[in-house]
Amino acid sequence: MSETGSNAEASRTQGVTGSCHCGAVSFALTQMPEKLVDCNCSICRGLGALWGHVPIDAVEVSGGATIAYTRDDGNLAFHTCVVCGCTTHWENLRPDQSSHMAVNFRLVDPAVAADLRIRKFDGADTWEYLD
Repeated sequence: MSETGSNAEASRTQGVTGSCHCGAVSFALTQMPEKLVDCNCSICRGLGALWGHVPIDAVEVSGGATIAYTRDDGNLAFHTCVVCGCTTHWENLRPDQSSHMAVNFRLVDPAVAADLRIRKFDGADTWEYLD
């Protein structure tokens, strides 16, 4: 990658933040996801989330209290702001099995995500990408 490309990537990654509607819960990324994931499982459909998967150590979540919701096998906890009800991220409850988590890119400035590919994921049935 050229020096110009490196600088462009660095500036795109710096300052990538998102927050719930009321601003009580926020997150900051030190690494951009390779793609965004639009999952069709029942929880993701209901949340209307667009997930950006990144290494756990590339995300800092801060601010107010969240409600954590887990289901089925208990691998993930979906965190929702107790004030405004926006789901900001899911936490990986088994970091020994995966070093990633996801933040809800619907809560990030759309211009930041404009160049990221959105992949459709069949979390409801096959656990495969549909595109």
